[in-house]
Formats: sequence, structure tokens, C-alpha cells
Amino acid sequence: MKKLLLSAIIFTALVSCKDDDKMNNQDVNYTKLPQEFPFSKLATVNGVDIINGGFGSGAAAHPTRKGEFYVITDRGPNTDYLNGKKFPAPNFTPTIMHFKINAEGNIEIIKYIKLKNPSGQPITGLPNPAGMGSTGETAYDASGNVLGTDNYGLDSESIVAAADGTFWVSDEYGPHIVHYSAEGVELERISPIGVNTGPRKLPAVLAKRRANRGMEGLCITPDGKMLVGTIQSTMYVPTKALATNTTLTRIVSFDIATGQTKQYLYKQNGGASDSVCDITAISSTEFLVIERDGNFGSQGGTKKVYRINIAGASDVNGADITAVDGMKINNKALEQSTWDEITNAGIKPVSKILAVDLVAKLGYEHDKFEGIVYLGNNKLAVFNDDDFGILDDGNGNPKAKILPKTGKVDKGTMYVVDIQ
Repeated sequence: MKKLLLSAIIFTALVSCKDDDKMNNQDVNYTKLPQEFPFSKLATVNGVDIINGGFGSGAAAHPTRKGEFYVITDRGPNTDYLNGKKFPAPNFTPTIMHFKINAEGNIEIIKYIKLKNPSGQPITGLPNPAGMGSTGETAYDASGNVLGTDNYGLDSESIVAAADGTFWVSDEYGPHIVHYSAEGVELERISPIGVNTGPRKLPAVLAKRRANRGMEGLCITPDGKMLVGTIQSTMYVPTKALATNTTLTRIVSFDIATGQTKQYLYKQNGGASDSVCDITAISSTEFLVIERDGNFGSQGGTKKVYRINIAGASDVNGADITAVDGMKINNKALEQSTWDEITNAGIKPVSKILAVDLVAKLGYEHDKFEGIVYLGNNKLAVFNDDDFGILDDGNGNPKAKILPKTGKVDKGTMYVVDIQ
């Protein structure tokens, strides 16, 4: 009798496992998208509500469970003020949100993971001090009082969910690539040579990113071996005045095992004010990247995704990755060289073709289109940074961020779109 009972239990367990596998691999119901993330209120400043949002600065799929995703905030709500930023919620901790599309096709939050320093204490989004990745920005509170810095502070912009359960996050301060445990505890911080954060380094030239225009995108190749990041806009190499090629930005790869890097040039369609945002991998050489401006979709905004390939592109790391101005041609930095000069030097940028124009295809309204995840079969998940529902009123104070077409406060929203 015991043997019969045990056999029945084992059979039931096996059937249950098969059912779970079937559920985990079935097609996800995306028919109810677009859909907003649920939010609470973070703070109220001068009568303006700041939502506990910001999820969508970067996005990644769960490495094994279909229909589950991670989205990340940036450094927190902020407004322009004097030579820096006001932080109306200065104790805000950059946070990862883990969610799924459930059987009914709705967004269901699984958990939140706050980022922490190596000792396990929550970090802030306040700037790094000099020598640790500083951009020169000064942080102020809502009343205009100077705040301090945070050695482990992060202006997080993109996220990778690794197969071992850990996360890689890129940022706009250092720019840093930071490795976090599954619980959000910092394991390693990789920064440009000359930034005092750890033994493994990125090329020194990357430290010349513009403030608030650092490593905006990050992804991992399907084999799990290589991180690939995008610098948001033309860097100030050698200086702001001399960096005249405003359509040139860079892509950097980082071999996780060896720490070896490569750099590639990317030619933007827009100019200095436009952004190359998130990146998601199709293969080890083919990727999708965001190009956008800062306008709302209904006000002439550009929100496009390009399919790029690095296979035929030139590695512009140069012989000396400690060189603060990077590789040069004709004794000039790449950012001060014309595309004709770059071509004549035998340097090829990554190839690119349009994959989708979100404004034309969806009537996409959000200004900060910042997160993408390739789902396979020419489908793309799309996310936006809602800036915690606020904008700058021009005097360093928050005002509600209203979508012109709908008259509603901007909120983080997930879409799925077909691409070419």
C-alpha cells in the first residue's frame, strides 16, 4: 500500500512539474498592453505630488522565466538648480522593480530591490565625490541647502539580469558599471581609469562623458559573456569647445571574465541634444538601440529604435586605454574629427537600419523613451522614464509632468511593439 501511495505521489509531482514547465514556456498574454505601473506617492513639495515611480530608465527580461521583467529607476526626482540639481527626496534609493505579466495579461509586482553599498546599507542617488566619479554637480535639498555626496551613489540608467541571479547596472556619474547581488548589495564597481573605485577598469576617455549623459544603456550578449554599453551623447573630448562632431557617440564592450574592453563609434541621426539610450541584444554582434530627443511624441518628438551590428565596425579602443582623450587620428580626438576624416582613417562605425518609429507606429507620447527588451520574433518591449511625475518649473521647483495629448500626469508604462 505504501509503495502504491509513493508511486502516486511521484506521478502527481511529475505531472505538476510538466504543467509548470508548460506554463513557464507558454506565450505571454500581452494583449492588455500598454499598461501603467501601479504607484504610490513619494512626497509632496510645494503642493506638487511626486510619485514613487521612475521605473523604466532601463529594463531587462528575467533570464529564465518568460513574461517576467526588471525595471530600474534613476537617481531619484530632481530639478535643475544653479550649478547642480535639487533633490526633493534626497534619501531616495535607486530601486529595481521585479514584475510579471500574469495569466490575465496584467502587470503584477513581484518585489522591489533597493540598491545597497558593499556593507548592505541603502545608497542614495546623490553625486559621487571628487575622485570617485564626480560630474561636478552640486546637490541641493528642496530649500536650496547644499547636500553631501555619496561614495556609492548612483545615477542608474540601465540594468542587466544575469543568469546567476545578480544584476549589472550602468550609470551616468562615473560612468560606472556596478555588479549587484540578487539582494541588491554591491559586489564590484567598474569605472574609467583614474576613478578610484576598484581594480577592474573602463577606458580612461569615458570619464569625459557630459554630466547627466553617461552610460545610458547596458545589455548582455545571449551567451552571457559580454556587457555592451552605450554613451548617451557626444563626450567632451578633448574639451567641450573642441568636441565638434555632435553626432558621434560611443559603444563600449566589457568581457566579464577577462575585463577586456572594446569601443565602437555610433553615428546619431540627431545632434548634440539627442540621446542614444537603452540597448538590448539580439545576438553577440547585433543589437537594438534607442535614439530619441527630449520632446513629447505629439510635439514633434523623435522616438526610434535602430538595429545595429558591430561585426564590421572598427575597435577604437586604441593602443593605450589610459589615454584621457582616447585614440586619435591626425593628432585629433575622435570627437573633434569629422566623419570624412574618420572614414579616411579607415575607421568604420557600427552599421544601423531603422527597426521602428514609435511615434509613427504607436502615436507614442512619452518624452523619455528609455527602456527596451527584445522578446524574440521581432517583438520589442518598450518602457519610459516618467521622471517621478514632475518637471522643472524653471526656478528649480517641481511641477506636474503632464502629457500634452492626454492632459494626464506621465507615468511609467509598458508597451510591446512589432519591429522590422
